[in-house]
Amino acid sequence: MLEGAARFLILASDMKILVTMRLTDRQRALIQEASGGAEILEGFSPFEPQRMEPALADCDVMVTFRVPAALASKAPKLKWIHLMSAGVEHALAAGVFELPGLLLTNSSGIHGTTIGEYILGSMLAYAHQLHLPLRAQQRHEWLPNRYFMKTVFDLRGKTVGIVGYGSIGRETARLAQAFGMEVLALKRNPHDRADPGWCPAGVGDPQGMIPQRWFGPAERIELMQLSDFVVVTLPLTAETRHFLGAREFAVARPKAYVVNVGRGEVIDQDALIEALKSGKLGGAGLDVTTPEPLDTQSPLWDIENVLLTPHISGAKQGYNEEACQVFVENLRRWKAGRPMLNLVDRTRGY
Repeated sequence: MLEGAARFLILASDMKILVTMRLTDRQRALIQEASGGAEILEGFSPFEPQRMEPALADCDVMVTFRVPAALASKAPKLKWIHLMSAGVEHALAAGVFELPGLLLTNSSGIHGTTIGEYILGSMLAYAHQLHLPLRAQQRHEWLPNRYFMKTVFDLRGKTVGIVGYGSIGRETARLAQAFGMEVLALKRNPHDRADPGWCPAGVGDPQGMIPQRWFGPAERIELMQLSDFVVVTLPLTAETRHFLGAREFAVARPKAYVVNVGRGEVIDQDALIEALKSGKLGGAGLDVTTPEPLDTQSPLWDIENVLLTPHISGAKQGYNEEACQVFVENLRRWKAGRPMLNLVDRTRGY
């Protein structure tokens, strides 16, 4: 971080920040204040690379949702990219780390409340079988009460296994605990339980105090065996691709429900479809699929106990405002030579 701070001190007087989003007056003022008066370049879109290239060639910092392809050849002065999103795989594919010493941060942590509520909503919908009357509504059909007397169950007393205990997983754990559920957590290093990333007050589980048990990646079979609900929040990396597949679904609890808000390819989708069709899994709530948009011929559209949404679990009013707050906080930290939040590890890819 001291190296990053030194770069800032050299460039503070004439630093240029390229922002590929529409800033409000307040956001612009916050960036100006935190940077010490940097020039802010606005009005560019990553989907118009030719128009943006002159600004790219002269910027020191970039704030964006998407990174243009072949970035290294277009932005030789670039020292730091802040992503307005949490996922970084598209930025890695664009070659961001081909620039020596480039810092990459993301907006992880702002999605915790929204996606945590989405996850609990999906779990509640399955437990209360809400997908059935919603489908029946389209047919103008009134379902008999007796069916729900046999199938609806409480979340209280059930076990949720959270695969990926970052900001989203931690807020899911907090909400699940309030519903009286047992929480199991899986993370890359289960002995490192604190969350060093962005975390608003009162949200999540920053110190890792909620889970009753912790698991590493090699122990996911046991987590599957113990979980009534399996929540997947993993980023997509070489290590997480098809992290859950036929082997894991084969040992799942009867009628277990899987929620995926990470990336579609973290789950072997063909194996998931087979487990759903065979009845081994009770259902799935999928906000991410392979590919996106989901192929119109995919069996997932028609499996009764599947709830599909088009990658919208993190969407909300005020999104850009919260993401900008993370960037501004990191800008202050960079200027002061303090450790930055949500710094992406070059070797891990997240």
